[in-house]
Amino acid sequence: MSRHFAAAFGAEEQGQLMGLTHDIGKYSDAFQKRLLRNGAKVDHATAGAFECWKKGQACAAFCVAGHHGGLPDGGGRGDNPDSPTFWGRMNRAACGKLESYSAWAAEISLPDASLPSFIGRDPLSADFFTRMLYSCLVDADYLDTERFMEGAAPPRGRTADFRKLCSQLDQYISAWFPPKGDLNKLRCQVLEQCLDQGSMQKQGVFTLTVPTGGGKTVASLAFALRHAREHGLRRVIYVIPYTSIIEQTAGIFQKILGSENVLEHHSNILYDTEANEEITPDAAKLMRSAENWDMPVIVTTAVQFFESLYSNRSSKCRKLHNIADSVIIFDEAQMLPLGYLRPCVSSIAQLVAHYGVSAVLCTATQPALAPLFREFLPGVSISELCPEPVMSSEKFRRVTVKMSGKLSWTDVTDRMNRELQILCIVNSRKAAQTVYSGLIGEGAFHLSTLMTPFHRKRVLAEVRQRLKDGQPCRVVSTSLIEAGVDVDFPAVLREEAGLDSILQAAGRCNREGKRPAGESIVAIFQSEEASPPLFDTAIKAEQTALEQHGDPASQETISCYFSELFDLTGKKAQDQKGILPRIQEGDFPFKTVAERFRLIGDDTHTVYIPMDGGKALTDRLRQGELSKDLFRQLGQYSVSVYQQHFQSLDEAGALELLEDGSAILTDLSLYSKATGLSLHIDNGNALFI
Repeated sequence: MSRHFAAAFGAEEQGQLMGLTHDIGKYSDAFQKRLLRNGAKVDHATAGAFECWKKGQACAAFCVAGHHGGLPDGGGRGDNPDSPTFWGRMNRAACGKLESYSAWAAEISLPDASLPSFIGRDPLSADFFTRMLYSCLVDADYLDTERFMEGAAPPRGRTADFRKLCSQLDQYISAWFPPKGDLNKLRCQVLEQCLDQGSMQKQGVFTLTVPTGGGKTVASLAFALRHAREHGLRRVIYVIPYTSIIEQTAGIFQKILGSENVLEHHSNILYDTEANEEITPDAAKLMRSAENWDMPVIVTTAVQFFESLYSNRSSKCRKLHNIADSVIIFDEAQMLPLGYLRPCVSSIAQLVAHYGVSAVLCTATQPALAPLFREFLPGVSISELCPEPVMSSEKFRRVTVKMSGKLSWTDVTDRMNRELQILCIVNSRKAAQTVYSGLIGEGAFHLSTLMTPFHRKRVLAEVRQRLKDGQPCRVVSTSLIEAGVDVDFPAVLREEAGLDSILQAAGRCNREGKRPAGESIVAIFQSEEASPPLFDTAIKAEQTALEQHGDPASQETISCYFSELFDLTGKKAQDQKGILPRIQEGDFPFKTVAERFRLIGDDTHTVYIPMDGGKALTDRLRQGELSKDLFRQLGQYSVSVYQQHFQSLDEAGALELLEDGSAILTDLSLYSKATGLSLHIDNGNALFI
């Protein structure tokens, strides 16, 4: 199996070598005692790694060494034999400190295995290749164990038949032709172009720059299915920045292609069996496919995708070999995390250059990533899939953006109170609560990450209904509402931010295009308070782009904005944890890099809110249940807070801290049904007698 998996990127001999050597340490008498007489644990992985190392196969040696405990850091040649680094373990073997396992040589012949020429002296390529190899070994090991334990090969995912999937898409879109109305004509032009280009284009890097409302979700899928069929690829992977929009996209794909062909994989989806012993065969397949992505179409998050690529753990890495020979669509590509932009682009470049991947950067606000791709993929040509007349068509212009200067919070609330329906987006949770407190009358709503996901969904459902019914609806929100949340307001106020945020906000105004653009106003204002420092660079880039080009929606302005943003941040800020320089030192720092690469920072704490359905779940947590199923359900009733906020809650006696590190809110007066968890906590509750 390891050989077969590695064949996807021309490394079958390496795969076979790993499969044969990974367990040869079990030939020792000590390991036989472990099996037969419950003896002490034995380090069997170092033995196989040492045999690979003696054959000059460093990449395979790392994989074998880490096939249980994770890929180790390389360390240095002089590391102590007791060190957990790779070199420490090789020195331990060289000193004869392993149990004798020599009996393997009577039964196994190890193949010679050549390394791919692209590795050369490039540490980035060697590091990435090792992770891909590691994926082949650990997935094969998991599957072989699974087959042994169950007595037969268990049912796994589906093999992709892209001819059939293309036919299903063709049937789904057939009703859209001939298109009715100018807007639908433009959408169908985008769709037809993507269908044609999917068959015509060679593999590589592409952009799909479609204005909001242009139908990019189905169009990008159409390109991917045709492209996969044309080039004999194995799957389509759709990478989305937030879980808030992933369910919507997965639902569309399942409707088109059938739920049996689409795997939705993110932190809020449940495939665990603890809560349902009578799991269906289809659910069992999905559960297993989530482990190694062996389905035709995968819909996942940027966190899941990129953290897996830089992980060193077997459970996260086992899916990587199934990324080879795929079309990967990065939806809302402008939201690739700025602090990890260089490592993210580097990994995409590796996949395109050496693993048969075509990548599509899909968005209405295309980031200017061509220079960065050319750095990691010299000579790359990036092709745009959207027809130029469509990209610049005035038919997609559904709003008018106006600069409103500086406004006080009172000015903002007065303006909102005069409107029947209006959305205001601000840059901080504190500002959202301040504006909300000034709203009067019925139909006032607040949205921020201080509210649980369950709470936010309930509010959004009521907001959508009020908008539909023409009832009063005044909403103040943080930027969470900008990422693909389907709402349609006649007017929007947006606190000044980056141009990408402004255009995302504009996508919540006149979304259906039923009102004249001149009457659908998106007003940009500067607040009376300084925005969080996080916004400073983006605001400077936005101001420069607007000064030079004026029209915020033009491609020239957007390109200028991102170029200015990348120039202002600089290389160091685009790799804030120093991931790539650390890898380029050439000592294979797998464990260190995995610890550094965290798209979601570890400077926050999760607080569970025992309200609504959360109470029964927190009761289970208090009783000691620690299942994956429970924590995923609890995610719908949780709020993430920064250290200072968490400490204030704790000092006020408002939290119950459990042994596993979980925190449950005990003072429910601090959670408002309007605004969520309070930012203002009186520290220290005292009892006077």
